[in-house]
Amino acid sequence: MLNKTYPYYLANEAVAANTDLEVTDKFSGEVATRVAMADAAAIDKAIGFAVEAMPAMRAFAPFKRQAVLEHCVKRFRERYDELALALCIEAGKPINDSKGEVTRLIDTFKVAAEEAVRIDGEIVNLQISPRANGYHGYVKRVPIGPCSFISPFNFPLNLTAHKVAPAIAAGVPFVLKPASRTPVGALIMGEILAETDLPKGAFSILPAHRDGADLFTTDERFKLLSFTGSPAVGWELKKKAGKKKVILELGGNAAAIVDGDQGGKLDYVVDRLAFGAFYQSGQSCIGVQRILVHASIYDALREKLIAKTRSLVMGDPKDEKTFVGPMISESESKRLAGWMESAVQAGATIVAGGKVDGAMFEATLLEGVKRDTDLYRKEAFGPVAILERFDDFGAALATVNDSDFGLQAGVFTDSLAHAHRAWDELEVGGVVINDVPSFRVDNMPYGGVKDSGLGREGVRYAIEDMTELRLMVMRET
Repeated sequence: MLNKTYPYYLANEAVAANTDLEVTDKFSGEVATRVAMADAAAIDKAIGFAVEAMPAMRAFAPFKRQAVLEHCVKRFRERYDELALALCIEAGKPINDSKGEVTRLIDTFKVAAEEAVRIDGEIVNLQISPRANGYHGYVKRVPIGPCSFISPFNFPLNLTAHKVAPAIAAGVPFVLKPASRTPVGALIMGEILAETDLPKGAFSILPAHRDGADLFTTDERFKLLSFTGSPAVGWELKKKAGKKKVILELGGNAAAIVDGDQGGKLDYVVDRLAFGAFYQSGQSCIGVQRILVHASIYDALREKLIAKTRSLVMGDPKDEKTFVGPMISESESKRLAGWMESAVQAGATIVAGGKVDGAMFEATLLEGVKRDTDLYRKEAFGPVAILERFDDFGAALATVNDSDFGLQAGVFTDSLAHAHRAWDELEVGGVVINDVPSFRVDNMPYGGVKDSGLGREGVRYAIEDMTELRLMVMRET
């Protein structure tokens, strides 16, 4: 069960301004809780408080930042079941996946606590010619300034953590807009942060409607905007962001290549492909959407993957046996069903799944999907995967690259040469060898190229974006 209502957090303090935002149980469709909604005036105040907090945050020593993050780790562990259930209800995420995300939330804050005390600089040797004799260079990292964060609905705990935890470690105040469909986890995070001695104004967490939240993007007092969400929205925000630094973690239509030498490992490969394609109803920007299989093992893998897909349990996400829960909304389910129907009309065949009932979308596998269809070209963001065969490894790499996106790709191969070739040639932010592109550990650099975004997350890499280099030159006298 969720609380009846949740406040928002303005300058570290809970504010029960209203109960305007209804948050539904994504499986039942019923209102699960009501949340305070921020208006433009509240957002403006939060930005002002963040600006005022900047001197205090600069002076907030690294060991104190570490202590805040360690407190969060402790409290997240104590409230583990509550956080998992809230996520299960507000996002419709199966309870086992919800528990996994809480674990990753904890991991992300643990890594940030470690990084908070090792944001180091360097000594630069300036004596490269006689004119610089006696000069010494020193570089340190300083907080960039107030930051604006906009987080998505699909990983409302961990993707929020990938903005909040590095910000605390870096010593930057922030204003966060959580997704209006899934704000509860972020507000619980705010409740825990409010227990710490962060300087006033260090954080504000403000649910707001997209059309009323322009200040998160346009206000010049922010020095950085970090957005995770759809490509269409992200690139439009970048146009409006002005002079501030912009970090975009956007979508993908990730591919997995299965090389011809994997015939003896098909059970493992199929298990990973099914997980990557269908976990949390496929609503992951690195979910497996395209599966390219060498012709020599295509039929055998196809048979096993069809059986695996049909075996996945769909139902109430609170049931531990459930693997596929509801999509975030019925409208998203209808959108994906339309893409699937168009692909079938163009010649594709549904070989597993295909049934749709409201927000419930069965794990679905197709083959023969034309490469000019929406289902192939765009981000499905649902439990649908496409099977296709290849004969030549180089041609498979070219097929993966024939995409507007480039987030991550997976390659199952025993060939070291093929692994390195994929790493060299695939136009993506990350290549995962012998696993699906859906794999992520929270300290690794994560992000994409092309329409998949700009910059990298992963705690240390986010800290680099949230800080600036400052040089001091000293002359011997």
